[in-house]
Amino acid sequence: MNRIDRVTAILIQLQSKKIVKAQEIADRFSISLRTVYRDVKALEEAGVPIAGEAGVGYSIMEGYRLPPVMFTREEAIAFLTAEKMVDKLTDTGSKKYYREAMFKVKAVLRYTEKELLESMESHIEVVGNPYLPSTENNASHLQPILKSIAAKEILEIGYFANHSQQYSNREVEPVGIFYLGSHWYMIAYCRLRKDYRHFRTDRIRYINPTARHFNQQHPSLKSFLAKISREKEMHTIVISVDKSVLKYVGEQKYYNGFVSQKEVADKMEMTFVTGSLNGFAKFYLLFGEYANIISPASLKSLVKNNIAAISKKLK
Repeated sequence: MNRIDRVTAILIQLQSKKIVKAQEIADRFSISLRTVYRDVKALEEAGVPIAGEAGVGYSIMEGYRLPPVMFTREEAIAFLTAEKMVDKLTDTGSKKYYREAMFKVKAVLRYTEKELLESMESHIEVVGNPYLPSTENNASHLQPILKSIAAKEILEIGYFANHSQQYSNREVEPVGIFYLGSHWYMIAYCRLRKDYRHFRTDRIRYINPTARHFNQQHPSLKSFLAKISREKEMHTIVISVDKSVLKYVGEQKYYNGFVSQKEVADKMEMTFVTGSLNGFAKFYLLFGEYANIISPASLKSLVKNNIAAISKKLK
């Protein structure tokens, strides 16, 4: 980053909160404190009213600039919430760009809103499910994919297909990305398969821009997602569960298609929608002795088969 860009970025950072310490600026730009002092002095000489106190930090006179946009307290908190989600659910590049954008957003907030965000910072967290595999992956490739979509640039990728346990090198024309479950996916036209495919980004071993562009007009991402939903047969399941064991079902119900529940006598009638009856049958075995299957009948058969298979293993 050249000095002009850095000094401009420092000005934005100084407007992002009431007081900014010199060390915070140094850490952000990987520069020495001496360089920070020199850059701040350049801003002062340019007429920016900066107040500084040793051991405290820098602040800009209230009302120095007229913000082009004003945010409400609720909007400011929504930005903070989104920042927490971006930090946990995206890749390194997206985190960096969103953090830079947040400095600019905070720069136009009034002091009261800045103080509100600072006080709310420790009250909002996005915590991963400890029972699911970690989704943190600094090589999720989201930024290269998004740049390629914007530029209509062909990407070269190395991909490991989990279903076939095979690795292949491909050239693709990316259409869009989406987040499902706990993973990011890319939908793209695969030049190797001559068809559209979706790729889980954490299974992309490498990704290289080719500097070659495609002219083909691809369907929208929304149309692909609608097609995926239509192709996957969904099953509606209704079960009756003793209220006493509901606490043991916990959050796992959401990963198995939970839709709703209602009290019926001394039981809780629960409705699920899932794409895998066999997967639900295994989930049902966790609490099956305290539940009854209302529908469909095919689920009962699957549960019986699972129990029979377990019984053979126990002999």
